[in-house]
Amino acid sequence: MEQAEKRKYLIKTLLAEQPRYRDIEIPEETGEQKRLLRSLFNVRMPGKIGEDFLQLQDEYLQEATKEKGITDLNDLQPIQDGIYLWQGDITTLRCDAIVNAANSGMTGCYQPCHNCIDNCIHTYAGIQLRNACADIMEKQGYEEPTGQAKITPGYNLPCKYVLHTVGPIVQGQLTKEHEELLASCYRSCLELADKNGVKSIAFCCISTGVFMFPNERAAEIAVQKVRDYRTETNSSIEVIFNVWKDIDYEIYRQLLG
Repeated sequence: MEQAEKRKYLIKTLLAEQPRYRDIEIPEETGEQKRLLRSLFNVRMPGKIGEDFLQLQDEYLQEATKEKGITDLNDLQPIQDGIYLWQGDITTLRCDAIVNAANSGMTGCYQPCHNCIDNCIHTYAGIQLRNACADIMEKQGYEEPTGQAKITPGYNLPCKYVLHTVGPIVQGQLTKEHEELLASCYRSCLELADKNGVKSIAFCCISTGVFMFPNERAAEIAVQKVRDYRTETNSSIEVIFNVWKDIDYEIYRQLLG
């Protein structure tokens, strides 16, 4: 079955799950079909679905990621010993683990086609990731506190694991508490990664963007906490600072030399 056929099957199945969506017609244009499928992934609540759907979804998403182009950590050059700087789409990075800047609900972004990293990661991992996060949160029984971390499989992503952490939201003036909570995000992820045998971890720019943490200060905290952790624990974990925007690339490049 070709990608187009798989895409239409996935769309039809997701539309049929919800009576309110059943009258939606599948568009002819490929880009519009992809947007509709992503939107349906985004708004779907956690829940079981048939094995036939999961098999086709997995094949479709893995092929879609290959089409975007996968970057392997082994093909990157460190900027310092064990530390890398890479600009690109974190959902296409093959390493042991990537970090997701999650919200306190921990089950992803439900806004259709939103460009946040939480939305992107959940989209290309597949619906299994939302289900896994929902199971974790059901057992936990309360929202995820800021500064902690959880780990799940990466499912259809090139990475083995996803570490989910909730960064501080800066509303108004940046405070010492904001900085301490962001530092805790990095420390929690690194500790959890080492505990689970993760050899390489890619950090996104936690709390910047819609969480409004100033980019430069966020990068300073990220670099310092990674350096401190590796020194204090003698950890050999390799760290990739992943950026999307040019401004963040320049900030990290200057900090790392």
